[in-house]
Amino acid sequence: MSPADDEGRTYASGEGLVEFLDLMRLMRERCVWKSSQTHASLAQYLREESDEVLEAIDEADPEHLKEELGDLLLQVYFHAAIAEEAGEFTMDDVIAGLTAKMKRRNPHVFGPEADEAVRTGHRYTLDEVEQLWSAAKAAERPHPAE
Repeated sequence: MSPADDEGRTYASGEGLVEFLDLMRLMRERCVWKSSQTHASLAQYLREESDEVLEAIDEADPEHLKEELGDLLLQVYFHAAIAEEAGEFTMDDVIAGLTAKMKRRNPHVFGPEADEAVRTGHRYTLDEVEQLWSAAKAAERPHPAE
């Protein structure tokens, strides 16, 4: 059962993510179709699942969105499993990269700016957050040769 807050909202524990990683490995091992797939052969499905998520958002149907997000997440796990088998990277590497990126791109939440905001009671505006995000993203881009 997922943990709940004081208002009764539930939050994911994350346990299912680890379990599904094991299921994905098992499916790749035991299913000839899944084991024959490559990043390139799955590209069309990744695009289709992304489009179906967008359709579910447009429909404003939470049940449909939940299903389509699961299908999209399957694609993420599929690609990570293929990369893991090839010795390129693991799902842990994907998550670590994403976590580091979010920390870099959200200094108003994780950086010195966040500490200052907490200390002073400052609430960032949407414009300020977008400016911080854009600046952090621009700083990540390689600089053109001068």
